[in-house]
Amino acid sequence: MTDDSNVESQQSGDASNDSPDSQEIAFASSSDAVGLSPIDTNDSVSSYMIDQIYDTLFVHNPETMEIEPHLAESYETIDDTTWVFELKEGIEFHDGTPLNAEAVKYTFDQLMDEERAAPRASLIEPVESVEVEDEYTVVINTDEPYGPLLAALAHANASIVSPEADQSGDIMTEPVGSGPFEFESWTSGDNIVLTKNENYFDGAPELDQVTMYVIPEYASAVGMLETGQVQFLINIPSEHVTRIEGMDDVELEISPGTGIEYLTFNTEVEPGNDPEFRKAVSHAIDRDTYVEQLNGAGIKNNSILGPEVFGYDESAQEFGYDYDLEEAQRIIEENNFDETPLTLLVANEGNFVLMSEIVQAQLMEAGLDVSIEMMEWGAFLEQTTNGDYEAAFISWSNSTADGSELFYPNLHSDNIGSSNRPRYDNEEFDSIVEESRTTIDQEERLDLLHEANEFATNDAVWIPMHHANVSVAYHESVNGLEVAPNDTFSLHEVSIEE
Repeated sequence: MTDDSNVESQQSGDASNDSPDSQEIAFASSSDAVGLSPIDTNDSVSSYMIDQIYDTLFVHNPETMEIEPHLAESYETIDDTTWVFELKEGIEFHDGTPLNAEAVKYTFDQLMDEERAAPRASLIEPVESVEVEDEYTVVINTDEPYGPLLAALAHANASIVSPEADQSGDIMTEPVGSGPFEFESWTSGDNIVLTKNENYFDGAPELDQVTMYVIPEYASAVGMLETGQVQFLINIPSEHVTRIEGMDDVELEISPGTGIEYLTFNTEVEPGNDPEFRKAVSHAIDRDTYVEQLNGAGIKNNSILGPEVFGYDESAQEFGYDYDLEEAQRIIEENNFDETPLTLLVANEGNFVLMSEIVQAQLMEAGLDVSIEMMEWGAFLEQTTNGDYEAAFISWSNSTADGSELFYPNLHSDNIGSSNRPRYDNEEFDSIVEESRTTIDQEERLDLLHEANEFATNDAVWIPMHHANVSVAYHESVNGLEVAPNDTFSLHEVSIEE
């Protein structure tokens, strides 16, 4: 958390548009980026800026979520395990070096490099090799059919980086991509500034400058929106919705999203390693009461896969365990779970604080001894990745909008120590998820994902608190801003109209 003087210094900066012709935009985040390398990060705040600095081979259409070519001109599948991609020609990185097949191969080789240990290496885990056929032709060979490949290649963490910049510097702090905006500066804990890429292959953006301010106290960020010091906010915590709805000259849009916020457990340690304990906790949580306080920011659904995610079936909302206080108390008493204290690890942002307070009270009513430990986002990610926790509230934006790419990184045993924060290790579940990834028959994938969803939800390894709606509040002067259901946005088409 920053002190009040730091917040005041940020608010007195040049985020506001003083000139009637200004094409500058600013927004606020309650946490700083972890880094600006798509290879070395795996958090939503970093992705906000990565999406502006870099490009991917494919993108999701923000309205339909269909996957469309971006850096790729075209592609074809020679067989079930051989994919050939033709790149658009003449594109340059911000450092003037060419974005070609060699750059694509370099990026994906780095993403797969075990020594580099990329947090989202799972995106292309089935890839056996990447070959350069000619300057603008890339061949990707997978060791087995990989149905979600195009969705994976549309993910921010599959963005193409400048090999020269990565080899000669640190792209975590000095990023070099080919996107519509170039990196200008980063004052840690304060702001990140980007400037227009005049040579962007898809046309120069209207905006001259983009600034992300780090404002830990969300009430201060809302105040900056009200006074025009920032022009938009996303992922509005529920307690601020009413205030924003009452603002003049500010629009609030809430729409269905692919994200999920959930309670999970370290399944390698007590008490979370006991399925009966996880079941008791699930029965003890009244999620209807919690969701009512979100002011439209989310919906309740027992299913781990949400309605906007490929693999969801309506019958999945019957999976898992409904609120039943008496049943929770019975399980707790029979297993003496009340004798084992439980600490809930919580990041100090978004809805997590509200979530933790409600759940703590409900679990204590059921008979558990529960405390809360709160920390900033970067430290939270590190601690949960290392398995240094008992239970935690986590979110997953599901940027690929594909069920396989939720289950594999988060719950497959291959990813224990990286993105599998529950450290879940179940051979039967692993096998189902692997099948869902290794067929290109989409109907078969739907059946397998439904099966995997039932397995994980009924094992209560995640307890879905809510499936997130996408919320964005923006000043009426902002034109062309679209936030996709997977919580991503590009500022390439955005302009300021006074």
